[in-house]
This record gives sequence, structure tokens and C-alpha cells, in this order.
Amino acid sequence: MLATQSNTVGRRRLHDRLLTARRRSDELFAVVRPAFLYERPIPERHRIVFYIGHLEAFDWNLLHERVLGLQSSDPEFDRLFAFGIDPVGGGLPCDQPHDWPAIDRVRGYASEIRKSLDTHLAEGALDESQDYQGFALDTLLNVAIEHRLMHVETLAYMFHQLPVEQKIAQKESLEMATAPVAHRMIDIPPGEATVGLPRSSGIFGWDNEFEEHSVSVPAFAIDQFKVTNRQFLDFISAGGYETPAFWSEQDWKWKSAQDISHPVFWKRYGKQWLYRTMFSEIPLQLDWPVYVSHAEASAYARWTGKALPSENEWQRAACGTGADEPAYPWGNDHPNSQRGNFDFVRWNPTPVNAFPEGQSPFGVHDMLGNGWEWTSTPFAPHPGFRAFPFYPGYSADFFDGKHFVMKGGSGQTSACMLRRSFRNWFQAHYQYAYSGFRCVTR
Repeated sequence: MLATQSNTVGRRRLHDRLLTARRRSDELFAVVRPAFLYERPIPERHRIVFYIGHLEAFDWNLLHERVLGLQSSDPEFDRLFAFGIDPVGGGLPCDQPHDWPAIDRVRGYASEIRKSLDTHLAEGALDESQDYQGFALDTLLNVAIEHRLMHVETLAYMFHQLPVEQKIAQKESLEMATAPVAHRMIDIPPGEATVGLPRSSGIFGWDNEFEEHSVSVPAFAIDQFKVTNRQFLDFISAGGYETPAFWSEQDWKWKSAQDISHPVFWKRYGKQWLYRTMFSEIPLQLDWPVYVSHAEASAYARWTGKALPSENEWQRAACGTGADEPAYPWGNDHPNSQRGNFDFVRWNPTPVNAFPEGQSPFGVHDMLGNGWEWTSTPFAPHPGFRAFPFYPGYSADFFDGKHFVMKGGSGQTSACMLRRSFRNWFQAHYQYAYSGFRCVTR
């Protein structure tokens, strides 16, 4: 009886988290003026209307038959909104706004799904101890929650690319005075780093986070802070975008074909550089981290005579202090607003030295939040990888040598995904994510 009560409490807690995640996605969709919900802010992504249907279709397709034994009332929409896109080889979607259903139909579909799922998840008849394709109900609910929160971040940087007049302005926090950033490198001695998540831990993780293993990392030095807009401006001023020697052959072809000459979050107005925040254009904030593609980060690193860190090096610099590694760079305390810029507290970045309380045991700052960090490691499985049978393509479809691991998190990354085993990944030429970097020497 006590176990059943505990399971029911756990299910209600997860259901409450799902409701909170829904509110967050609803609030973000409300930023876009209704007339522009059929826009495509990023060429590689679906139109906004797709995501209004997709977030609910994903939950429905995950749970309705497998867990709740429900039949679909709209299989066509279940399929239409099932999957996003990740185009490779230069292919881009070419659908038009009129190819999509009317927004009232999409919202009606989403509303009915929520109503049906909530009714059945609130019932006491569910057997929390039952396996669903080998996975417990709480695992599937965590998948639904974190999938939605990942999309909230994706939607944030998508909406960032919309013209200001297509959005309803929200209050932006720009003020955060800090001391001047004194850049230096931190020596990391050789040692072990723990990578991945043990299946026996009971902690939720995505399939690519398993299995935990220890790696030996040779000595290296790493930037104490993320590379800033100020530093990247020096790269531009030195002709970095016009010098093929700093770019791989493939990256140079991409940069030249797309006529890329600066970070996508920057805008030049005469002789002045502006920064495009979510709701305005402001003078370039020089101590904020620069957000760029992997190709641009790699070119900068070559210009400095350095390199991007490997995933293992990043992990060692963040938490690798031996057998008793902390859960977070700062220790085992849960993330809070004094440790970094994450969990939707701000729309914008902060100076890279704004959160000294979040530094790692080695004294490396800003490793969680304020921008994901590119690594040189192609996205690949850990030893012992097993794909989720209910979502087999989540990771495995991207083990292609074209995607690179990112670690850390951004201002729009939920606190629940700041666990040290979490891995993000994008293709090398993707400019739009809130992704920065730091360099290493070996």
C-alpha cells in the first residue's frame, strides 16, 4: 500500500511538472503576434504553426496507446505533427503557409489532446509499477517533459530571428555590472573524468547519456571564461572571415556560399555593431559570450593557435576532481540564480564573469548556462548505448559524424537538464542556437 501511494505521489509530481512545462511553452508562443504564426524564422526549421501541434502530438503518440490504451481521433494530425526536421546536404523545406491547417484547427487538436491526457493521468487506475516496453511510466513522463522543454529553448532562438515587429515585447533585463573580464587560461592536471550516467542510478537520462564510464584525460589548459563578443570582434577585425587558412575546406565553402561575415546575432549599422536581443537592437555587449556555429568557433580557435576542447576535456574541467566528483561544477547544491544564467530567468546573456559562485573546482567559470559550449567531439554513442525502443531515432539518427557534442546549457535551458551527463548536439554550420565556446591548449 505504501509503495502504491508513493508511486501515485510520484506520478502526480511528474504530471505537475508537465503542466508547468506546458505553461512555459504557452507563454513563449504568446510572444509571437498571431498574424506571424505561419512564419519560418530559420530556414532549416518548420514553420511556427508546426510546433503548436508537435508538442502535443509528441505527448499523445508517446502515451495514448502505449500507456493509456486510448484510440486516436485524428490520426492524420498525429502523423503530420509527429516529427521535426534536421536537413543535411543543404536541403531545406519548401512548404508554403497554405500547406498547413488553419491555426484554430491546430489549437483545437492540441486542446483535445491535453484534456484527454490530463483526465487519464489524473486517474488512480494507472499501474505505476508496470513496464511499458521495458520502461516505467515515470521515464515516459520525463521524456514528455524534457522534450517539451528542449523545444522551448529551440523556439526561443527561433523567435529570436523574427523581426522585432512580429513579436509582443517583454521586459528584458540588460543591466548587470561586473568587473572587466580578465581572460586567462586555467591549467588542468592529468586525471580521470566521469562521463555518462549509470543505469543503476535511477536518475532519468536520454539514451545517449548511458552508460557511465571513466576516461583518462591528459593535461591541458582551458579558457577560464567563454570567448566573448569583444574577443570575437578582434577576430573579425583581423580578417578572420576572409582568411581561408583559419577554416576547413568544407567550412570555407559553406561560409562563402552563404556569404557569412559575422555571427548571426550581430548586425552592422554603419560603423557600429549592434546585438539583436529578443525584442530590440542594442550596442554590441562586449563581455557577453559570442554565439556562433561550430565552423566559426573552430576558425577562431585556429586563429588563436588553440583548439576546441573535447567532450572529455570539457567534462574534466567542469567536474573532474577524482572519485568524488560533484553533480555540478559548483558542488552538489541544486541550480539556483546565483550559480549561473539558466532556467529562463533572463532573455539575454550576461557577462561571462557574472557568476563566480558557479565556477568549477578548477576555477573555470560559466560552464553551466549563458550559452552551450561547442566541443570538438563528434556526437557518438557511449559504450553500452541502447536506443530507447519507444524513440529509437532520438540519438541514433545523428550518429553520422556531422553533428558535434555541445555541453553546458543556455539561459533558456531548464534546470532539470543541467545534469552533468546531458549532451546536446548540432551540425557544424548551424548558427542559430545559443551556443558559444572556449578554447584549450594541449
